[in-house]
Amino acid sequence: MRILWTHGDANGIGPEILLKAFKARRQSEHCYIVVGSYCVMKFYAKELGFQVPIEEIHSLDGLPLSNERLYVLSLSCPIKMKVGTVQADAGALSMQAIETAAKLCLAGKADAMVTAPIHKEAIQAAGYAFQGHTDFLEFLCRKEGYNAKAQMILADRHTKLRVALATVHVPLREVSETLRASGGLRPHIASLVQALRRDFGIRSPKIAVLGLNPHSSDNGVIGREEVEWIQPELDALKKEFEVSGVFAADGFFGAKHYKHFDAVLALYHDQGLIPFKMLAFETGVNVTAGLPIVRTSPDHGTAFDIAGKGIANPKSVIEATYLAEEIAEARRQMLTQSHSYCEAGQHSR
Repeated sequence: MRILWTHGDANGIGPEILLKAFKARRQSEHCYIVVGSYCVMKFYAKELGFQVPIEEIHSLDGLPLSNERLYVLSLSCPIKMKVGTVQADAGALSMQAIETAAKLCLAGKADAMVTAPIHKEAIQAAGYAFQGHTDFLEFLCRKEGYNAKAQMILADRHTKLRVALATVHVPLREVSETLRASGGLRPHIASLVQALRRDFGIRSPKIAVLGLNPHSSDNGVIGREEVEWIQPELDALKKEFEVSGVFAADGFFGAKHYKHFDAVLALYHDQGLIPFKMLAFETGVNVTAGLPIVRTSPDHGTAFDIAGKGIANPKSVIEATYLAEEIAEARRQMLTQSHSYCEAGQHSR
């Protein structure tokens, strides 16, 4: 397989963890290609003393499937780096890398993309009106004519924990209204079920749904959302999906009830990410489901405070690469089975 790595914000730990990931994965059968700046990758390799064979390329056409070298598909986006700082140039470069990688995956020239962290302030300083990878990738896929609806899933293969978010970067006071405006619980549960089947090979997924208010409102004492629409809608969805809830988030994770489910649907950002990062901080992976392409990323930020010091932990990006390869293979097998089924149907006529 060809796996594309975008190096993220050039002033953060992205380039460093990719260099370390390549050293760890060099014996793999897959080919790894960094999309971004050749100069940035050479800078960090030299500064950190990494003996990594880096080769600059300008196209994937004719590129051999080899893991002997770390290829860098270099973009014409000049940057004067200021390690550990927010910089518009770095934001622009990181977004151009994402767009290039996404288009290559959509064109079938690569099997998956793994994205190193970007910085929200930097990309907005560069003029991009996006919150991050998820909404930008959804926009790019729709722009190319695909009916994409992105969903963020945090996954950890060690604990088997998977947490999906019904809302992502939404202020708390707007969560309930945003949920209802998006069609309630159904589209999020349907998307999660599809992702679990297609990307994780789980035929009959069991999903737990968390409540919105503390203690899931205690039957309407602390907020009315659960009583007025969340629980009734969930009860109706039980006829179509194997879903349970509504669970109070603190007790649910505290008692490790997540072990009895294939995935958990959290209704807002911190409700899902805080317990996930407590349980899988170094090995957790961010998966963008609902897209025609495979995209994963490490579950951490740019870490400007340790950028360029050589101490960044590559575990999460290594795990993200493993998972991207597994999902790409799962999709390939499903497509093969689908083609075989269609051919068998045609022959039986």
